[in-house]
Amino acid sequence: MKFPTPHTLAQIATIIDCDYVGAAEFPVLGMNEIHVVTQGDIVFVDHPKYYDKALSCAATVVLINKKVDCPAGKALLISDDPFRDFNKLTRFFLPFEKSKSAIATSAKIGKNTVIQPNVFIGNNVVIGDDCIIHANVSIYDNSIIGDRVIIHSGTVLGADAFYYKNRPEGFDRLLSGGKVVLEDDVELGALCTIDRGVTGNTTIKKGTKLDNQVHVGHDTVIGEKCLIASQTGIAGCVIIEDEVTLWGQVGTNSGITIGKKAVIMGQTGVTKSVAGGKSYFGTPIEESREKLKQLAYVKKIPYLLKKIEE
Repeated sequence: MKFPTPHTLAQIATIIDCDYVGAAEFPVLGMNEIHVVTQGDIVFVDHPKYYDKALSCAATVVLINKKVDCPAGKALLISDDPFRDFNKLTRFFLPFEKSKSAIATSAKIGKNTVIQPNVFIGNNVVIGDDCIIHANVSIYDNSIIGDRVIIHSGTVLGADAFYYKNRPEGFDRLLSGGKVVLEDDVELGALCTIDRGVTGNTTIKKGTKLDNQVHVGHDTVIGEKCLIASQTGIAGCVIIEDEVTLWGQVGTNSGITIGKKAVIMGQTGVTKSVAGGKSYFGTPIEESREKLKQLAYVKKIPYLLKKIEE
């Protein structure tokens, strides 16, 4: 998430009431999670396991809960609770804006686009030309939709990321400040749920088609011309490359990559990154030929046991 205007390190420290290490005028351009940070961004870290990763990533400002040596060319924000203060910054730069109508006046809707009854379109949504948005679709604030997109009834774009910190008093939610982006010629079936990014975008690229009841987690990027069948659940921060096929009831771990033109057979659990151009099956996931051989061997066990007894 980039700020509307650049801020200084001192200004950011004032917003969250914390100490800092670095020049007061050090430029701060935005805030992002570690997997999408660029120069000028703030990244937060609150566990020693991840200190080195945060301090060496592309972010130039690290919001951290311990005084450490500041790497050259970077700045630190020293906080007793970086998670809390990251949320403070999200509230400051992207405060919740109450909707005043079913279709926000700030929404931009393209030529020949059809909006069926009972659709909700939030603030600053952009929808392209020649789209069809069927009844009872909800499109949250700041979503971006390309041309010739079809969205079927009951689908929700832009719900918050499923991202919590476990505290003694209960789970504390990390606020979402990202967007959902659907490129041209995407089709979403009925009752799909596409969560927005925490600070970046959840993106579905050109020509991809989703069946009914598909879930896509925060900050996931789905490539061009993918086919995703019903009841598939895709976790957050997943990269699905172009022309991938996911058959029904596939589930994925977070933070993995599925390579170009991979085919994932139904009810597979994608527990790790897999290369493109191959077919996969089972949980834990393996190439489908190997997995099917294993199942064939298992079926022979009763016969072999009987032979042993004889």
